[in-house]
Amino acid sequence: MESGGSEVLLRRLNPGSKYQDFYNWPDEELDEMESTLAIQQYITQKIRKDFMDIETILELPHKVDVNVWNYEHLRQFCNQLNELCVMLQPVCNADTCSQMTATASWIFLCAVHKEPKECCAIDYIRHTLDGASSILNSNKYFPSRVNIKDSSVGKLPSTCRRVYRIFSHAYFHHKTIYDDFESRTMLCHRFDRWVKKFDLITQDLLIVPLDDNSDNHSDNSDGDGYATLINNSVIESPNTKDEEGEEEKRKKYRLRLCVDTTA
Repeated sequence: MESGGSEVLLRRLNPGSKYQDFYNWPDEELDEMESTLAIQQYITQKIRKDFMDIETILELPHKVDVNVWNYEHLRQFCNQLNELCVMLQPVCNADTCSQMTATASWIFLCAVHKEPKECCAIDYIRHTLDGASSILNSNKYFPSRVNIKDSSVGKLPSTCRRVYRIFSHAYFHHKTIYDDFESRTMLCHRFDRWVKKFDLITQDLLIVPLDDNSDNHSDNSDGDGYATLINNSVIESPNTKDEEGEEEKRKKYRLRLCVDTTA
């Protein structure tokens, strides 16, 4: 399009565009993007250019607030994880995955309910993505895309911990689907590198064994709603009374239940 004798490039997907013609325009520098969604556009531009170049994708641009940067990356992770959720649905259901687990040692409780409780894995994944979307799109916590309130920064790590469990379940229980998805997105690798780079999740909670995540199968609580299952035994409520004495029950079971009651 020409305006006043100069050509104006419209970055727009027109109706009827073929997939191979999507985003067929030159990249922009961040300071050239004139939009409140500039950070989001910049991140997706770098992902489209080379999704395997994780360090470049995560590199914090000059003069960009780190909290805004992390907020936009978390939105992008949740957006892309919807595809993994869809891929899991045919094989992950209430019959095949009645609990949200990652190996035999981790059972996660769903914190979106009034009282945190167990959900089947696919419901947990849906609830987690819906809950993350509600928080990240909340005018109360995140009214602006160009600055983040100090009081809302704490929502990012807790949301990250919940979202990470989706990768954990997919890796340990649906490895073929995980590998297919990861080969096309490198999303778990990028997420892992991102939370380490910006100190959003501690190392011991990153249990998916990537190249630099060996021996991370910890039984420590992530402070956000899971019970640790020991020796594949059913964990009973601490208030359950039966014929066994309390001392004998402590020998057989160990329960760590930590619930994040924040919104």
